[in-house]
Amino acid sequence: MNVTPSGVVRVVVSDRLHAAAFPGHPGTYEVTEPEEVRELLTAAVDGPAGERDDFVCMCRGEFGLVSYDAAGGPVRTVDRHGPLPLLDPALPESIPARHRAAWAAAAPGPLRGYAEGWARGDPPAPGTVTVPPGPVLRWLGTPPGGTVDAARDVARVAPLALLDAVATDELARAVRTADAAGLDGAVEFFASEHFTARHPKKRRVGATARELLLRHARTRRPGHAAVLERRVLLAAEDRIRR
Repeated sequence: MNVTPSGVVRVVVSDRLHAAAFPGHPGTYEVTEPEEVRELLTAAVDGPAGERDDFVCMCRGEFGLVSYDAAGGPVRTVDRHGPLPLLDPALPESIPARHRAAWAAAAPGPLRGYAEGWARGDPPAPGTVTVPPGPVLRWLGTPPGGTVDAARDVARVAPLALLDAVATDELARAVRTADAAGLDGAVEFFASEHFTARHPKKRRVGATARELLLRHARTRRPGHAAVLERRVLLAAEDRIRR
């Protein structure tokens, strides 16, 4: 394992400055790439005067940094005050911008331009991008692997925003031809508030698609099965429960 000189292999970042303002940016994420860990540790040490090991601030700074060793034990906790360019998602050279750019580069070809807009924090306006729902469901069902990095939230929000504009009948047709990853994404969408927010008349799907969703959820996503049973409506007499 490539370990930093301090023995730190992972840093958990709490971003209290940008999370609410930058589209799809998480409040908490991890940094695990060794060179990025080194950069971040150096930037944290080079903080404003007064941030010393023997000084404990009673307020929370703009960033919280908790570092861990290879055994999973915490090494140090720092509340960093003031802007930190290395963690600003709007700056292309920052760590979160790198994570998001890597996520966008891995997007399916027809969706790459759309993903790049999200990666820059400039998502296209709703309805301006039209893509068949099948690839979008597979994209949602195949999130970035590995650690919980700064692209985690945008990897979920960007596909959901595309699916919001798709009619339920078209989504149901995509479900009937979906592979395992597509069904993972379909279960994610149909169980989400994005689908639940639709008018009840727009939450009805055919028996085949509904059964495929429920069968896949019971096997692969059991936590979503009960939600799907309540929210994906089949017949007019179905009881609507939220």
